[in-house]
Amino acid sequence: MQSTFTYRQGTMTEVDRLKELGIISYNQFSEILTKENWATLNKFLNNADTWIQLVNKAHCFICEDNEEIIGMAFLMHSGNPTNIYQADWSYIRMVGVNPKYRGKGIARRLTIMCIDLARDSNEKVIALHTSEFMDAARHIYENLGFIKVREIDPIYGKKYWLYKLDV
Repeated sequence: MQSTFTYRQGTMTEVDRLKELGIISYNQFSEILTKENWATLNKFLNNADTWIQLVNKAHCFICEDNEEIIGMAFLMHSGNPTNIYQADWSYIRMVGVNPKYRGKGIARRLTIMCIDLARDSNEKVIALHTSEFMDAARHIYENLGFIKVREIDPIYGKKYWLYKLDV
């Protein structure tokens, strides 16, 4: 039951556990991507700096079950532009859930926590990008009101779209 899960802010002391969850939760795509593209994604997931930078720059939300981190999402506040996101936008990164816990509303709740923090922080826009092979994620985002803005350049050889929500 979702009510047994604990949701809270993640900390730098949990970087290794977040990395492990990233590897576990994104491993499902190893069969969908080409061998080369999976190697690129896997290298990104296994890079400790990926997780250190996320925890340092973004607000990390986690979901735990008996002290095991089973879900995560990161909200990057505005002022951190990329080639995808405008400087005045906040954005969500790396929503992941342990496959054993999928379908229990964890990703949805973590995404809502990101939206709520963006609102509380007086952000004007919250954005994210997601792919053609992330059907469950797209369904969650669209049900929460995110609107597809445009297709962006392919990542890992797959179609990706930019979504945004005015907050």
